[in-house]
Amino acid sequence: MAEETARLDGNALVLAGGVRVRFIRTLRLPEEGTHALPPGLGEFPIRRVADYADSVPEEWRRRGGVMLPMYVREAMWLSFSAEEPAALQVGVGKVCAVSGRPWSAELGRDPQNYVVLPRQPWLDGINSGQGTIRQFVSVPLGLGATVEGQVTGEEVWGGVQLQSFGLEPRALELWREQQAMEQLRTQHYGGYGIQSELAGGPGSSGFGSPADLPTQVGAVPPPAPPAYGAPLPPSGPAYESTAMSAVERTGSHPIPGSAPGAAPTGSSRGRKAKAMGLGVGGTMRQEIFEDDRPMRDWAGTPSGRVFVHLVTPPDWRHITGEEPPASPVNRRAYTAAGLPWFEYFDADALDLDPVEVLTGVSPVGEWLGDDHDPWHEPTPGQVIPLGEKGKPVEDGDW
Repeated sequence: MAEETARLDGNALVLAGGVRVRFIRTLRLPEEGTHALPPGLGEFPIRRVADYADSVPEEWRRRGGVMLPMYVREAMWLSFSAEEPAALQVGVGKVCAVSGRPWSAELGRDPQNYVVLPRQPWLDGINSGQGTIRQFVSVPLGLGATVEGQVTGEEVWGGVQLQSFGLEPRALELWREQQAMEQLRTQHYGGYGIQSELAGGPGSSGFGSPADLPTQVGAVPPPAPPAYGAPLPPSGPAYESTAMSAVERTGSHPIPGSAPGAAPTGSSRGRKAKAMGLGVGGTMRQEIFEDDRPMRDWAGTPSGRVFVHLVTPPDWRHITGEEPPASPVNRRAYTAAGLPWFEYFDADALDLDPVEVLTGVSPVGEWLGDDHDPWHEPTPGQVIPLGEKGKPVEDGDW
């Protein structure tokens, strides 16, 4: 594996091949019932481990990668986009979030151990039900509450692992030719009604029109009311604090496996930090789409990978010298304020079957206590559908 297989672009993690992953703060769902997709409440700030080599634990320096701050029992989802078709593996404590199998350097189809980009616009949790997932929720290692602890019986890794695979050269060349032909066809007809199909159809590009995709999937989202993945203004009754984000890094930075870095004033080399991993919270309606490409289309080796460390706010403050983001949003106040929740539907895609090893993972409330925060279901008008192809137009007398 090459040293530099990923880089930071602001708070986006960019893997080789143009795969972009953003880590989005969100409302933590109740652990009972099945819910709509919660909103995006801004990006988690991300920093390179190598830039703070004198203040992170030695183990983190060996693993390299990046780090982001999370409160205990805070929820997040991952937002995806890609310049070209890609297969992305997502690990939680080196357990595959899609298949429940141990982390692997190879793609697998039985069960599928990856998501297909750009068709899969996001992933909010582990594949634990038919058309549903259980939400990613942070929890300290050592309790046995993480997905890693419940599946493997031990907690060694924590964090999040990402690994991307591109198309093999011939399949990539064919895809690019199809894109070029589609572009010429669109130009020939003046762009009137000529668009690529959404991903999934035989021979389709996998990209479709930006207008067909949710706001956060496109590289430059159009102006719109707050949508799934669009940060909300850092004020109002849904917030327990008005400060929403820490200082953001600008520019693009490669992420080496290890490199010397500057530590904040007064830090001590190799300081012990609390290790964090991902457990699960409530259930939401979300599909993980089945890959319809033949396995031979995918490269046999990964083009990029990165380890994402999860840091408690006190450790984030010590390691980076920055203030962590404000405490998570109050979900009851968010819903009471009439702000949106979401549903996503892709009629052309097939959902993966749940896997038994992940259906049995218990929510973090069994370790950290019951969730007594009052919950009010959003009204039907608050749940906004995403990914629909539009309602039919009826003819009349004229």
